[in-house]
Amino acid sequence: MPVLTGAKNIRYDFNYGCRVFLPARTGKMPQWRVRISDLVTRNVIFETLSDGGHIHTTKKYYIPLHLEIWLGEELLLDHKMDLSGRKVQVQLPVGTLGDVLAWFPYAARFQETHGCELTCLMGQYAIDMFAPEYPHIRFLTPEAAESVQGEFYASYRLGLFFDDWSCTHQPVDFRYVGLHKTAGHILGVDPSEIAPRVHASSNERSIKEPYVCIAVQSSSFCKYWNNPGGWVQLVKWLKDSGYRVLCIDRDATWGQGRAWMSIPHGAEDFTGQLPLPERVALLKHADFFVGLSSGLAWLAWAAGTPTVMISGFTHPENEFYTPYRVFNHHTCNSCWNDPRHMWSHNDFFWCPRHKDTPREFECTRLITLDHVKGLISTIPGFLGQGDTTAAGASEVVAKLVHGPVSKSKKQVADVN
Repeated sequence: MPVLTGAKNIRYDFNYGCRVFLPARTGKMPQWRVRISDLVTRNVIFETLSDGGHIHTTKKYYIPLHLEIWLGEELLLDHKMDLSGRKVQVQLPVGTLGDVLAWFPYAARFQETHGCELTCLMGQYAIDMFAPEYPHIRFLTPEAAESVQGEFYASYRLGLFFDDWSCTHQPVDFRYVGLHKTAGHILGVDPSEIAPRVHASSNERSIKEPYVCIAVQSSSFCKYWNNPGGWVQLVKWLKDSGYRVLCIDRDATWGQGRAWMSIPHGAEDFTGQLPLPERVALLKHADFFVGLSSGLAWLAWAAGTPTVMISGFTHPENEFYTPYRVFNHHTCNSCWNDPRHMWSHNDFFWCPRHKDTPREFECTRLITLDHVKGLISTIPGFLGQGDTTAAGASEVVAKLVHGPVSKSKKQVADVN
């Protein structure tokens, strides 16, 4: 039942849309008339005569609504939605890392925008990461939140709605705006990119030598860097450049069916299901991170670590901006962001355009080692000298990433 009560036992709230309950008509009682309007566009989006019962708007994302209810000609309720000081709930998914890191900062922005008493529902692993940094927000697991569901003025759910063609749960298809920015649109706040603050178990550096973190695992084969030998050769190059290379995946070996990925030869085994604040502490002091379009890349970005992301099945606009995004325009790419292809959570080998053909997974198979090296070589403070193969590409990439580099008078004289 809706949680707020009005005259004549009208009940209403804004939990996943505007919800209204009207007592049933009796005797000569006139009909109820309900009108729901958008306070911004000034459109009447729903109006009806009713003999009583439940009314629930179709749209579930944030819309500032104006609710008016008459009994016959008597206006009994005139309520303009206002979240200020109200108890509001935002639900985030449980069991994912990247999605929660991508979406939570928009929930925090939502709280700041409206001045509401915000409760965020998420897994305990994520609460441990956010709660110390956002003491003004209440965090609950879905299980703990069951007992408080009757107290919220409004509620919203963040997620990826793949077949929401009528835009019931999102005002714009997430494939057009990016994985993270869709949360800003659902919550009606500024969708410009923002990284969350994440808690580190320690601010002390635990490894004295220069090191980089890598993550080679992901939940689907299309997310892997499928260049044969790519990771092994990259690890060797990074070690030759003066770095320790730490693999921080949850699983040392993981995969399904015909394809399994293990820690690349030469990388140090820092795998394991460790608390995320410990991962944050390690990432904060890494020179940089190399990974895929996966949760640990989002964690590295949130920790402020230069992040090299290798991905072809997603378009670069899908994830956070990094100047070290590795993407090959010369291959099939961006199927994830193509609404014509429905993502299959149950197909580990999802490749909608070229499945079971010689072009399968070419989006990352044809991302070359030199391409990755060239971008890494542009990271400020990089210890290595690159190699003769990647040197020219590195110079071009550096100009594209960081802009033209002005030369000193001595450099110009040496060139002349």
